[in-house]
Amino acid sequence: MSLKAEHLTHIYQKGTAMESCALSDISFEIEDGSFVGLIGHTGSGKSTLIQHLNGLIRPTEGTIYYEGEDIFSEGYDLRSLRAKVGLVFQYPEYQLFEQDVLTDVKFGPKNMGASEEEAEKRAVEALKLVGVSEELFKRSPFEISGGQKRRVAIAGVLSMEPRVLILDEPTAGLDPRGRDEILDSIDRLHRERGITIILVSHSMEDVARYADKLMVLDKSRLKFFDEPKKVFSHYRELERMGLSAPQITYLAAGLRKEGIMVDEEISTVGEAKAEILRIINETDKA
Repeated sequence: MSLKAEHLTHIYQKGTAMESCALSDISFEIEDGSFVGLIGHTGSGKSTLIQHLNGLIRPTEGTIYYEGEDIFSEGYDLRSLRAKVGLVFQYPEYQLFEQDVLTDVKFGPKNMGASEEEAEKRAVEALKLVGVSEELFKRSPFEISGGQKRRVAIAGVLSMEPRVLILDEPTAGLDPRGRDEILDSIDRLHRERGITIILVSHSMEDVARYADKLMVLDKSRLKFFDEPKKVFSHYRELERMGLSAPQITYLAAGLRKEGIMVDEEISTVGEAKAEILRIINETDKA
């Protein structure tokens, strides 16, 4: 078991007039090698939750287990944990600071004690994994495009060789091409390296396309944790939370209303295409 939360509660400014509950009695288990989407309206607790997963925030109650160990127990090596459970904040390019791309990506491994040679090896591999070409390695990170900066920032976390990669809105502010390139790189890491991915997103289409499990937070509570198509079948309830389902889900509901009995759980363009072709074939046979 990669990550497990038990009865996680976090209250900001507890005992004051400004007391605010960000997480309330949340429990879940994330399997090794899974791709989990995390959605919820603004203020639902998403950012607070992911910062608990590598010990950046301590819970008011409850705990987090990584590989069966309580990460908040006395003497637990949180520094080592943060290399294994990497967290990429929203707009991570604002954290770039070194003179060139390669040096910036080497910083993490060197800070963890890796030799210069080992740090460079990891940095080069990480940059290639996210699609940064070698010609950019010696460029200033401030002179490259927004999408390239985002990939460099992600590579900086990957160079630590994490087993879990948490990304908070990694496509925020990018154009459609840049967004697709980032998500495809993340998906490739998941498939080829077996890295556990936790993706915070506001795009229902993106989590439907890439995630195999979907976690939904609403007003500090965990409302759903299931396959995306099963979660999106509750689209009316999601709407009451200020969320929605992918457009394909609404298309399927509309077709069923018109008597075309497509699978009510389809949520991606690929699934819709396959379902429509199935119906056409069945109609032709009849």
